[in-house]
Amino acid sequence: MDYGKIKEAAQNYQEDMVKFLRAIVKNPGESCDERKHIETIEAEMKKLNFDEVTIDPQGNVIGYMGSGDKILAFDAHIDTVGIGNIENWNFDPYEGYETEEEIGGRGVSDQCGGLVSAVYGARIMKDMDLIPEGYKIMVVGTVQEEDCDGLCWQYIINEDKIRPEFVVSTEPTDGGIYRGQRGRMEIRVDVKGVSCHGSAPERGDNAIYKMADILQDVRSLNENDDADKTEIKGLVKMLNPKFNPDWEEARFLGRGTVTVSQIFYTSPSRCAVADSCAVSLDRRMTFGETWESCLDEIRALPSVQKYGDDVVVSMYNYDRPSYTGCKYEIECYFPTWAIPKDHKVTKALEDAYKNLYGETRLGNTETEEMRKARPLTDKWTFSTNGVSIMGRNGIPCIGFGPGAEAQAHAPNEKTWKIDLVRCAAVYAALPASYCK
Repeated sequence: MDYGKIKEAAQNYQEDMVKFLRAIVKNPGESCDERKHIETIEAEMKKLNFDEVTIDPQGNVIGYMGSGDKILAFDAHIDTVGIGNIENWNFDPYEGYETEEEIGGRGVSDQCGGLVSAVYGARIMKDMDLIPEGYKIMVVGTVQEEDCDGLCWQYIINEDKIRPEFVVSTEPTDGGIYRGQRGRMEIRVDVKGVSCHGSAPERGDNAIYKMADILQDVRSLNENDDADKTEIKGLVKMLNPKFNPDWEEARFLGRGTVTVSQIFYTSPSRCAVADSCAVSLDRRMTFGETWESCLDEIRALPSVQKYGDDVVVSMYNYDRPSYTGCKYEIECYFPTWAIPKDHKVTKALEDAYKNLYGETRLGNTETEEMRKARPLTDKWTFSTNGVSIMGRNGIPCIGFGPGAEAQAHAPNEKTWKIDLVRCAAVYAALPASYCK
């Protein structure tokens, strides 16, 4: 494999990749409204002579290079979050901008840039005969990730009946190789009360007061230590071998967290005692934690036990239709996952990267120093489609993608042209590295 020629080929496609990325993000593409993004990607894949291009019933666009029976896949979600307060932007988020080094616009880092590099990486594989015999390369632009990460891959695996040998997530990795992430789930706590006139509150049963007690215990989960004398042991306990046999990977991914993200109530009026209160909890999970253990942890809190049947702890479901009208219901549970550091896929991606670019992360004038200070192989802070690919379905998943995590969901989002080029080169070299 001539790594110099792969780098040259990727560099020669830079202008095309930049044009493609700007064409995608010039249209809004929030979750469940990605049609324009999908149509732009479909057209580019056909222009580049992908051997097969399809859009499945959920709305995911899938392109193949090669004709083997075995599949190596590259995933990129192509939906974005909204723009938030437009006054926080220094430029039009859809018109974007371009300089010698940068591209700005909503979705350029999170994460349409990864799709662009994967599409052109597959083109380079075909140009240079780098697709291993018996394999085909799958590049998929997936929908609804921002709303419900992994939903798209549940559909691809279970309904499209596609199961790759491994998947590269092209989410932004700041020049690094990422082998895992914490999981998350969305928990709801409902508390019952009894209303009465506010002039005599003792006649009723205030649901907000009950919830206040519960929230203090939830806060303790996030802030307490795990000492023997501590009644509500903090989530930090999962980093302790005493409480978690998977403590080593838990320390790699980081401890779990929990926080209140929303609060709701009902009351007959502002002059009455509240007769119900509910909260949403954002729960981030590390290795060794499951959705059952997280729900049981809330149910076991002293205040929840105190109020007995007046408290219901449950998990949210997601049932919003895609832009095609496809409704595919799923629990709002997104499992923790990590591919072993010595796994064949981890080693293959490290091998491809190091043969192209050396032992350290690379960036540009703005990002180089920060990136080089971090280990080459690391993990994400946020969540990805890997929660389904590997977390639910056990398909090996590894991350390498253009852009920066810190740009995700932020105003004035940008990415770097050199990242697009480097990722396309690494993607092009990976299949042969994996199969050699």
